[in-house]
Formats: sequence, structure tokens, C-alpha cells
Amino acid sequence: MELVCPAGTPAALRAAVDAGAHTIYCGFADETNARNFPGLNFSREEMAAGVAYAHRAGAKLLIAINTFPRAGSEDLWHRAVDDAEAVGADAVILADLGLLAYAAEHRSGLRRHLSVQAAAANPDAIMFYAEAFDVKRVVLPRVLSVEEIAAINRDIDVETEVFVFGGLCVMAEGRCSLSSYATGRSPNMHGVCSPASHVVYGEEQEELVSRLAGFTIHKVAKDAPAPYPTLCKGCFSAGGHTGHVFEDPISLDAAELIPRLAEAGVTALKIEGRQRSRAYVSAVVKSFRRATDAIAAGRPVPVSELAHLTEGQTSTLGAYRKIWR
Repeated sequence: MELVCPAGTPAALRAAVDAGAHTIYCGFADETNARNFPGLNFSREEMAAGVAYAHRAGAKLLIAINTFPRAGSEDLWHRAVDDAEAVGADAVILADLGLLAYAAEHRSGLRRHLSVQAAAANPDAIMFYAEAFDVKRVVLPRVLSVEEIAAINRDIDVETEVFVFGGLCVMAEGRCSLSSYATGRSPNMHGVCSPASHVVYGEEQEELVSRLAGFTIHKVAKDAPAPYPTLCKGCFSAGGHTGHVFEDPISLDAAELIPRLAEAGVTALKIEGRQRSRAYVSAVVKSFRRATDAIAAGRPVPVSELAHLTEGQTSTLGAYRKIWR
């Protein structure tokens, strides 16, 4: 299966390619990119150089233009699509209907993938995008079980890509009202979920307390690993009980499920982490490249050795097993 790997900087892109990534995804340094953070992402010149570096190694490069255009500013997003074709990208990853229509009409030779931000989670929705905009691949949201993915693949004629490592979104992808309410920063408009600028840590009565925009999210012992304070994975109190509603605040690691995902008809495995360092990218890509090579050769998938790189130093299979149902 194709291994699709993140790169938030040119250095991370080179690290991903050198570590064995089949495909790298990244974004321009502006609002068109759902990871629009200072110090991350690519100028047009850097993107062109990144495409050339990937292609010399036999890898592909995808450009994520996966936010939703603001009214009156559509030209910024249209230019991003135009420039993606100009720099030689192998595909663009889009979510907005209008932007998909623009790309299909004006840049028909540029391959189109449907972003996870579109939250297309059933065959009817996926085939609509395929028939209306000639979408070739859909990135499935992280709320589907393996069985549901297999059922989708039986009914569509589109490639599917699924997340296997990194941050775990348990909401409708990119549409989190919780983060917007708490911080005023919308995930799918600003590319910011629980922005670091709003996070505060403090010690209270032998506990480390994490707050987001004044809301207390977690309390852990001072010597325990502290998860990143994401609202959907915070602790909530109701009916005299305090606990996590969906998943504990830990990272996704679905390496052990790769054989089942292959049987379910998945085309590509995606690693989350464009905000991560090149060392992180290199280590994760190498580990999952060993796994995909093992699958291709008919060997057992090696045991994951990435716990030290996960949130809270532990991991979950998330919705692939959907324990909250």
C-alpha cells in the first residue's frame, strides 16, 4: 500500500523522502492550508524544489488546499490550485465544493483528491464527488471502523486513504464547534485546533493542570505524561462522573491493523503530523515503510516501536474498533 507522509517544512519533506515515503503531502504558507502555523509550510519556490526532490527519488507530492474559501477572497484559493499545477504537484487535496468545481473546470489535468475535511463517510457522498468533480481518491474521516471501510470500498470506484498514525480527531473532521467556541479559531477556516497560544499549564495541589482559553481540560499527577489539551478528548463532568466521552487523550497507532486495512481495500495509509519535527517524520516513516514492505512481501507486520512519539506516550486504535459504541 502507498505510504502518504507529512511535511510541514522543506527539511521534513527531505527527511520523509529519504526515509522511504512513497508520497508526501504539504501545503502553501497561507490560509489555503489547514495547518497554517507560523514557521511551517512552503513558499512557491520551496514547493517547486520539494516537488523536484520527491520526483528525483521516485516519490510523489500532494498539495493540501483543504480549507474553505472566505467570501470575497476566493482568488487566493484559486491561485493556490493554479500554482499547484505550475510547480508540478501530483495531486491537490481539496474539501470545498466550489474549489473542486474550479479545479475540475480550469485545471482538469491536475489530479484531485478529496480531503478528510469534507467528511465523506458513505458511498453515496463519495461517488457524488467522483462523478461531479472526477475525484480519484478520498481521505476517509477517522470515525469509521475497518468493517465500515470495507463496506464503502465494495460500493465505490474511488481509491481510499486512511489515517494510521498521529493525532486522532473524533469529531466531524475540521468542523469542531468546541474549539471554535473556546478560542475563536476555527479548525477548517484557520487550520487551528486548540491553538497553542491559548494553552496554559499550571501546578495545583500536586497536580499538573492543563487549560485551554480558561477551560480546564486535564489534571494529572506532576510526574505523569501530560496530553495535549484538546477539547474533544478532555475530561467532562456530568451526573457525578468525570471521564473521557470518546477516547482517552492519546494518539492513533493502527500499525497492527494494516493487514486488515489491506483486506478492506484501502489504497493508501496516511501519517498525520505536519506540525512535527523532521526527526519525528523520519522515525515514523521508516517504521511504517517497514510495515508496508512486509505486507507487500507477505511477511508479518513488525511490532510498532513508536510509543515514545505518541501523545501521552501511549496509543489507541480509535474508531477502527469504536469502543464508545
